[in-house]
Amino acid sequence: MLYDVRTYVCRPGTIKAHLAIYEEHGLAVQKSHLGEPVLYLVTETGNVNSYLHVWAYKDAQDRAQKRAAMQADPKWIAYQKRSGEAGYLLSQNNQLMTEASFFKLK
Repeated sequence: MLYDVRTYVCRPGTIKAHLAIYEEHGLAVQKSHLGEPVLYLVTETGNVNSYLHVWAYKDAQDRAQKRAAMQADPKWIAYQKRSGEAGYLLSQNNQLMTEASFFKLK
C-alpha cells in the first residue's frame, strides 16, 4: 500500500471555516474518486491551525489515475476555486509513505 499523508496549515482562526467549505463542497467529490480516507484529523495540541488526512492507494499508478480523474472533475475544480478564493490555507505538505516491514494497518 502507498499512503498519501497530507498536512495543511490554515491562517489562525480560519480552520473551522476552511473545513466547512471542504465538507460542503469537496468531501463528497473527493471520496467519489479516492474512496474513504484512512484518517482525517484536526490538531489538538501543537499547531492548532493544522489538520492531516491520509489516503491509501494500491501503488503509485493507482494514485496517479485516481488523482487525475479527480483533478478533471468539474465539481473538484469548483471546490478548489472556492477554497482558493477563501484564502484560508497557508501551506500544504504531502508525503508518500509505505508501512514499515513489521506493521500492517488493519
